[in-house]
Amino acid sequence: MATPARVVILPKNTSTLRVEEISIPDPGPHQVLVRQHASGICHSQLHEMHAPNRPGPVSLGHESTGIVLKVGPEVTHVEEGDTVFVTWVPRNAEGTARPAWRASIECSEGLAQSGFVFTWADHTLADEQYVVKVDPSVRMDVTAIIGCAVMTGAGAVMNTANVQAGQSVAIFGVGGVGLSAVVAARMAGADPIIAVDLDDEKLAFARKFGATETVNASDQDPIAAIRALTGGKPGYTLYGTPVAGADFTFDCIGIKKTMQQIVPACRDGHFGSHDGGTAVLVGVPLEFPEIDARDLLLNEKHFIGSIGGSCSPDRDFATFIDWFEKGELDLDALVTERYSIDQINEATAALEAGEISGRAILEFEH
Repeated sequence: MATPARVVILPKNTSTLRVEEISIPDPGPHQVLVRQHASGICHSQLHEMHAPNRPGPVSLGHESTGIVLKVGPEVTHVEEGDTVFVTWVPRNAEGTARPAWRASIECSEGLAQSGFVFTWADHTLADEQYVVKVDPSVRMDVTAIIGCAVMTGAGAVMNTANVQAGQSVAIFGVGGVGLSAVVAARMAGADPIIAVDLDDEKLAFARKFGATETVNASDQDPIAAIRALTGGKPGYTLYGTPVAGADFTFDCIGIKKTMQQIVPACRDGHFGSHDGGTAVLVGVPLEFPEIDARDLLLNEKHFIGSIGGSCSPDRDFATFIDWFEKGELDLDALVTERYSIDQINEATAALEAGEISGRAILEFEH
Protein backbone atom coordinates (compact mmCIF):
# COMPACT_ATOMS: atom_id res chain seq x y z
CA MET A 1 0.00 0.00 0.00
CA ALA A 2 1.37 3.44 -0.97
CA THR A 3 2.57 5.80 1.75
CA PRO A 4 1.58 9.50 1.69
CA ALA A 5 4.57 11.85 1.87
CA ARG A 6 5.42 15.53 1.69
CA VAL A 7 8.34 15.99 -0.69
CA VAL A 8 10.28 19.08 -1.78
CA ILE A 9 10.26 19.35 -5.57
CA LEU A 10 12.48 21.54 -7.74
CA PRO A 11 10.34 22.32 -10.80
CA LYS A 12 11.80 22.20 -14.30
CA ASN A 13 11.69 25.90 -15.09
CA THR A 14 12.19 27.74 -11.79
CA SER A 15 14.51 27.65 -8.80
CA THR A 16 11.60 28.25 -6.40
CA LEU A 17 10.97 25.02 -4.52
CA ARG A 18 7.54 23.65 -3.67
CA VAL A 19 6.32 21.02 -1.24
CA GLU A 20 4.05 18.42 -2.82
CA GLU A 21 1.80 15.74 -1.38
CA ILE A 22 2.98 12.54 -3.05
CA SER A 23 2.26 8.83 -2.70
CA ILE A 24 5.38 6.72 -2.33
CA PRO A 25 4.97 3.12 -3.54
CA ASP A 26 5.92 0.10 -1.50
CA PRO A 27 9.61 -0.83 -1.70
CA GLY A 28 10.92 -2.91 -4.56
CA PRO A 29 13.17 -5.92 -3.90
CA HIS A 30 16.24 -3.89 -2.86
CA GLN A 31 14.53 -0.73 -1.57
CA VAL A 32 13.82 0.68 1.88
CA LEU A 33 11.02 3.05 2.90
CA VAL A 34 12.10 5.46 5.66
CA ARG A 35 10.04 7.82 7.82
CA GLN A 36 12.43 10.72 8.14
CA HIS A 37 13.35 12.66 11.25
CA ALA A 38 15.80 15.27 9.90
CA SER A 39 17.80 16.11 6.79
CA GLY A 40 20.84 18.27 6.18
CA ILE A 41 20.68 21.22 3.79
CA CYS A 42 23.80 21.01 1.64
CA HIS A 43 25.33 23.77 -0.49
CA SER A 44 25.53 21.41 -3.47
CA GLN A 45 21.74 21.56 -3.71
CA LEU A 46 22.10 25.22 -4.69
CA HIS A 47 24.11 24.06 -7.70
CA GLU A 48 21.21 21.81 -8.70
CA MET A 49 18.69 24.60 -8.16
CA HIS A 50 20.55 26.94 -10.50
CA ALA A 51 21.59 24.38 -13.10
CA PRO A 52 20.47 25.45 -16.60
CA ASN A 53 18.35 23.31 -18.92
CA ARG A 54 16.98 20.82 -16.44
CA PRO A 55 15.19 18.07 -18.40
CA GLY A 56 12.48 17.78 -15.78
CA PRO A 57 11.62 18.20 -12.09
CA VAL A 58 14.12 17.15 -9.43
CA SER A 59 13.83 15.81 -5.88
CA LEU A 60 16.60 17.01 -3.58
CA GLY A 61 18.55 16.21 -0.40
CA HIS A 62 21.10 13.50 0.33
CA GLU A 63 21.75 13.21 4.10
CA SER A 64 19.19 12.28 6.73
CA THR A 65 18.10 10.23 9.72
CA GLY A 66 14.94 8.22 10.16
CA ILE A 67 13.12 4.99 11.02
CA VAL A 68 12.55 2.11 8.60
CA LEU A 69 8.88 1.60 7.80
CA LYS A 70 9.09 -1.11 5.13
CA VAL A 71 11.78 -3.12 3.35
CA GLY A 72 11.89 -5.01 0.07
CA PRO A 73 12.11 -8.82 0.08
CA GLU A 74 15.83 -8.89 -0.79
CA VAL A 75 16.88 -6.44 1.94
CA THR A 76 18.64 -8.17 4.83
CA HIS A 77 20.71 -5.58 6.73
CA VAL A 78 17.77 -3.52 8.06
CA GLU A 79 14.21 -4.27 9.08
CA GLU A 80 11.08 -2.42 10.09
CA GLY A 81 11.69 -0.20 13.13
CA ASP A 82 15.45 0.17 12.69
CA THR A 83 17.10 3.56 13.13
CA VAL A 84 19.02 4.49 9.99
CA PHE A 85 20.98 7.18 8.21
CA VAL A 86 20.30 7.83 4.54
CA THR A 87 23.32 8.98 2.56
CA TRP A 88 24.47 9.31 -1.06
CA VAL A 89 27.57 7.11 -0.82
CA PRO A 90 27.11 3.31 -0.99
CA ARG A 91 27.34 1.92 2.52
CA ASN A 92 29.72 -0.85 1.44
CA ALA A 93 30.72 -0.45 -2.20
CA GLU A 94 33.20 -3.34 -2.10
CA GLY A 95 30.47 -5.73 -1.05
CA THR A 96 28.01 -4.66 -3.75
CA ALA A 97 27.73 -6.53 -7.05
CA ARG A 98 24.82 -4.63 -8.62
CA PRO A 99 24.20 -1.00 -9.60
CA ALA A 100 22.10 0.96 -7.12
CA TRP A 101 18.62 2.24 -7.94
CA ARG A 102 18.71 5.98 -8.61
CA ALA A 103 15.81 7.40 -6.64
CA SER A 104 12.90 9.01 -8.47
CA ILE A 105 9.32 9.86 -7.56
CA GLU A 106 6.15 10.81 -9.44
CA CYS A 107 5.12 14.44 -8.86
CA SER A 108 2.74 16.91 -10.50
CA GLU A 109 5.19 17.52 -13.38
CA GLY A 110 5.95 13.87 -14.00
CA LEU A 111 8.92 11.84 -12.82
CA ALA A 112 11.17 13.84 -10.46
CA GLN A 113 14.72 12.51 -10.65
CA SER A 114 17.32 12.74 -7.92
CA GLY A 115 21.07 12.23 -7.83
CA PHE A 116 21.13 9.13 -5.62
CA VAL A 117 18.53 9.69 -2.89
CA PHE A 118 16.02 12.36 -1.92
CA THR A 119 15.87 13.42 1.72
CA TRP A 120 14.04 16.75 1.64
CA ALA A 121 10.90 14.80 2.40
CA ASP A 122 9.12 13.47 5.46
CA HIS A 123 9.30 9.98 3.91
CA THR A 124 11.76 8.65 1.37
CA LEU A 125 12.36 5.54 -0.70
CA ALA A 126 16.00 4.56 -1.19
CA ASP A 127 18.11 1.72 -2.47
CA GLU A 128 19.36 -0.38 0.45
CA GLN A 129 22.95 0.58 -0.48
CA TYR A 130 22.28 4.12 0.75
CA VAL A 131 20.65 3.12 4.05
CA VAL A 132 22.99 2.67 7.02
CA LYS A 133 21.78 1.00 10.23
CA VAL A 134 22.80 2.74 13.46
CA ASP A 135 22.15 2.18 17.15
CA PRO A 136 18.62 3.25 18.16
CA SER A 137 20.05 5.33 21.00
CA VAL A 138 21.68 7.74 18.52
CA ARG A 139 20.14 11.22 18.49
CA MET A 140 18.38 11.81 15.20
CA ASP A 141 18.41 15.58 14.85
CA VAL A 142 21.94 16.97 14.49
CA THR A 143 23.39 13.63 13.37
CA ALA A 144 21.52 14.05 10.07
CA ILE A 145 24.55 15.91 8.71
CA ILE A 146 26.89 12.96 9.18
CA GLY A 147 25.64 11.57 5.85
CA CYS A 148 27.31 14.33 3.82
CA ALA A 149 28.87 17.31 5.62
CA VAL A 150 30.75 15.35 8.27
CA MET A 151 31.55 12.42 5.99
CA THR A 152 32.87 14.67 3.23
CA GLY A 153 35.01 16.99 5.34
CA ALA A 154 36.26 14.62 8.01
CA GLY A 155 36.67 11.78 5.55
CA ALA A 156 38.87 13.89 3.27
CA VAL A 157 41.30 14.39 6.16
CA MET A 158 40.98 10.90 7.63
CA ASN A 159 40.74 8.73 4.51
CA THR A 160 41.78 10.60 1.38
CA ALA A 161 44.77 12.43 2.87
CA ASN A 162 45.41 10.15 5.88
CA VAL A 163 46.76 13.11 7.86
CA GLN A 164 49.17 12.13 10.62
CA ALA A 165 50.11 13.74 13.92
CA GLY A 166 52.36 16.76 13.52
CA GLN A 167 51.52 17.38 9.87
CA SER A 168 50.34 20.83 8.88
CA VAL A 169 46.90 21.40 7.39
CA ALA A 170 45.18 24.38 5.74
CA ILE A 171 41.43 24.26 5.12
CA PHE A 172 39.83 26.71 2.69
CA GLY A 173 36.17 27.34 3.52
CA VAL A 174 34.90 26.62 7.02
CA GLY A 175 31.23 25.95 6.55
CA GLY A 176 29.78 22.59 7.59
CA VAL A 177 32.19 20.55 5.45
CA GLY A 178 35.26 22.62 6.33
CA LEU A 179 34.52 22.57 10.05
CA SER A 180 34.20 18.79 9.89
CA ALA A 181 37.64 18.73 8.26
CA VAL A 182 38.98 20.91 11.08
CA VAL A 183 37.67 18.42 13.66
CA ALA A 184 39.24 15.46 11.86
CA ALA A 185 42.56 17.30 11.61
CA ARG A 186 42.45 17.95 15.35
CA MET A 187 41.61 14.31 16.04
CA ALA A 188 44.59 13.29 13.89
CA GLY A 189 46.93 15.56 15.86
CA ALA A 190 47.71 17.90 12.95
CA ASP A 191 49.66 21.05 13.74
CA PRO A 192 49.13 23.76 12.76
CA ILE A 193 45.50 23.64 11.60
CA ILE A 194 44.96 26.76 9.49
CA ALA A 195 41.39 27.86 8.68
CA VAL A 196 40.94 30.12 5.66
CA ASP A 197 37.73 32.06 4.96
CA LEU A 198 36.42 35.52 4.13
CA ASP A 199 34.48 36.08 7.35
CA ASP A 200 36.00 36.81 10.77
CA GLU A 201 33.01 35.31 12.60
CA LYS A 202 33.36 32.02 10.70
CA LEU A 203 37.08 31.99 11.42
CA ALA A 204 36.48 32.56 15.14
CA PHE A 205 33.90 29.77 15.00
CA ALA A 206 36.51 27.48 13.40
CA ARG A 207 38.82 27.96 16.40
CA LYS A 208 36.12 26.42 18.60
CA PHE A 209 36.38 23.25 16.50
CA GLY A 210 40.16 23.04 16.60
CA ALA A 211 41.70 25.57 14.19
CA THR A 212 44.97 26.85 15.66
CA GLU A 213 45.51 29.62 13.09
CA THR A 214 43.12 31.65 10.95
CA VAL A 215 43.56 33.57 7.70
CA ASN A 216 41.00 36.04 6.40
CA ALA A 217 41.50 35.85 2.64
CA SER A 218 39.56 39.07 2.12
CA ASP A 219 42.33 41.19 3.63
CA GLN A 220 45.51 39.14 3.08
CA ASP A 221 47.00 36.74 0.55
CA PRO A 222 46.18 33.28 1.92
CA ILE A 223 49.04 31.63 0.03
CA ALA A 224 51.63 33.97 1.54
CA ALA A 225 50.01 33.70 4.99
CA ILE A 226 50.03 29.89 4.94
CA ARG A 227 53.61 29.75 3.74
CA ALA A 228 54.65 32.17 6.49
CA LEU A 229 52.91 30.02 9.10
CA THR A 230 54.56 26.82 7.83
CA GLY A 231 58.09 28.01 7.05
CA GLY A 232 61.26 26.88 8.77
CA LYS A 233 61.14 23.35 7.39
CA PRO A 234 64.50 21.72 6.57
CA GLY A 235 65.68 21.67 2.97
CA TYR A 236 65.51 23.74 -0.17
CA THR A 237 63.57 23.67 -3.40
CA LEU A 238 65.03 23.13 -6.85
CA TYR A 239 65.45 26.91 -7.02
CA GLY A 240 67.35 27.03 -3.73
CA THR A 241 64.55 28.70 -1.77
CA PRO A 242 63.55 27.43 1.70
CA VAL A 243 60.79 24.83 1.81
CA ALA A 244 57.43 26.16 3.04
CA GLY A 245 53.72 25.42 2.73
CA ALA A 246 51.22 23.13 4.45
CA ASP A 247 51.62 19.38 4.19
CA PHE A 248 47.96 19.20 3.16
CA THR A 249 45.63 21.88 1.81
CA PHE A 250 41.91 21.24 1.45
CA ASP A 251 39.53 23.21 -0.77
CA CYS A 252 36.09 22.76 0.78
CA ILE A 253 34.51 25.33 -1.56
CA GLY A 254 35.33 24.34 -5.15
CA ILE A 255 35.41 27.74 -6.86
CA LYS A 256 38.10 28.60 -9.38
CA LYS A 257 40.00 30.94 -7.06
CA THR A 258 40.38 28.49 -4.19
CA MET A 259 41.21 25.59 -6.49
CA GLN A 260 44.06 27.70 -7.82
CA GLN A 261 45.26 28.63 -4.34
CA ILE A 262 45.57 25.23 -2.71
CA VAL A 263 48.49 24.00 -4.85
CA PRO A 264 50.87 26.94 -4.26
CA ALA A 265 49.83 26.95 -0.58
CA CYS A 266 50.95 23.36 -0.03
CA ARG A 267 54.48 22.35 0.88
CA ASP A 268 57.34 22.49 -1.63
CA GLY A 269 59.36 19.39 -2.29
CA HIS A 270 62.92 19.17 -0.99
CA PHE A 271 64.79 18.54 -4.21
CA GLY A 272 66.29 15.07 -4.29
CA SER A 273 64.99 14.16 -0.83
CA HIS A 274 61.28 14.57 -0.14
CA ASP A 275 58.31 15.16 -2.39
CA GLY A 276 55.94 18.08 -1.92
CA GLY A 277 52.62 18.44 -0.17
CA THR A 278 49.15 17.42 -1.28
CA ALA A 279 46.29 19.69 -2.35
CA VAL A 280 42.90 18.01 -1.91
CA LEU A 281 39.80 19.15 -3.79
CA VAL A 282 36.75 18.50 -1.59
CA GLY A 283 34.14 21.05 -2.77
CA VAL A 284 32.13 20.39 -5.92
CA PRO A 285 33.79 22.37 -8.76
CA LEU A 286 31.67 24.40 -11.17
CA GLU A 287 34.59 25.96 -13.03
CA PHE A 288 37.88 24.87 -14.57
CA PRO A 289 40.94 26.05 -12.64
CA GLU A 290 44.29 27.02 -14.12
CA ILE A 291 46.89 24.98 -12.27
CA ASP A 292 50.60 25.83 -12.47
CA ALA A 293 51.97 22.55 -13.82
CA ARG A 294 55.54 23.69 -13.23
CA ASP A 295 54.84 24.02 -9.52
CA LEU A 296 53.39 20.50 -9.48
CA LEU A 297 56.36 19.11 -11.38
CA LEU A 298 59.34 20.97 -9.96
CA ASN A 299 58.12 20.83 -6.36
CA GLU A 300 56.72 17.31 -6.75
CA LYS A 301 53.32 18.33 -5.38
CA HIS A 302 50.12 16.34 -5.61
CA PHE A 303 46.63 17.54 -6.58
CA ILE A 304 43.94 14.96 -5.81
CA GLY A 305 40.18 14.77 -5.41
CA SER A 306 38.09 13.50 -2.52
CA ILE A 307 34.50 12.48 -3.25
CA GLY A 308 32.40 11.92 -0.15
CA GLY A 309 35.55 11.87 1.95
CA SER A 310 36.54 8.50 0.42
CA CYS A 311 34.16 7.09 3.03
CA SER A 312 32.60 3.69 3.46
CA PRO A 313 29.56 4.55 5.62
CA ASP A 314 29.25 1.09 7.20
CA ARG A 315 32.82 1.53 8.45
CA ASP A 316 33.16 5.26 9.05
CA PHE A 317 29.82 6.43 10.44
CA ALA A 318 30.47 4.62 13.71
CA THR A 319 33.63 6.71 14.15
CA PHE A 320 31.79 9.98 13.61
CA ILE A 321 28.98 8.96 15.98
CA ASP A 322 31.61 8.03 18.58
CA TRP A 323 33.26 11.45 18.20
CA PHE A 324 29.86 13.10 18.68
CA GLU A 325 28.91 11.07 21.73
CA LYS A 326 32.31 11.74 23.36
CA GLY A 327 32.02 15.48 22.74
CA GLU A 328 34.86 15.59 20.20
CA LEU A 329 32.52 16.48 17.31
CA ASP A 330 30.13 19.17 18.54
CA LEU A 331 27.21 18.72 16.19
CA ASP A 332 24.99 20.83 18.43
CA ALA A 333 27.27 23.78 17.68
CA LEU A 334 27.81 22.80 14.03
CA VAL A 335 24.06 22.76 13.30
CA THR A 336 23.35 26.46 13.54
CA GLU A 337 19.87 26.66 11.95
CA ARG A 338 16.76 24.48 11.90
CA TYR A 339 13.82 24.75 9.51
CA SER A 340 10.54 22.98 8.83
CA ILE A 341 9.85 21.54 5.37
CA ASP A 342 7.52 24.46 4.64
CA GLN A 343 10.44 26.86 5.21
CA ILE A 344 12.62 25.26 2.55
CA ASN A 345 12.79 28.34 0.31
CA GLU A 346 13.70 30.47 3.33
CA ALA A 347 16.41 27.95 4.22
CA THR A 348 17.99 27.83 0.76
CA ALA A 349 17.88 31.64 0.49
CA ALA A 350 19.75 31.95 3.79
CA LEU A 351 22.31 29.40 2.62
CA GLU A 352 22.86 31.22 -0.65
CA ALA A 353 23.23 34.55 1.17
CA GLY A 354 25.98 33.11 3.38
CA GLU A 355 23.87 33.43 6.51
CA ILE A 356 24.40 29.83 7.67
CA SER A 357 27.60 29.78 9.72
CA GLY A 358 27.67 26.01 10.16
CA ARG A 359 25.05 23.65 8.75
CA ALA A 360 21.26 23.90 8.57
CA ILE A 361 18.81 21.03 8.88
CA LEU A 362 15.19 20.32 8.08
CA GLU A 363 13.17 18.70 10.87
CA PHE A 364 10.02 16.77 9.96
CA GLU A 365 6.85 16.52 11.99
CA HIS A 366 4.80 13.33 12.07
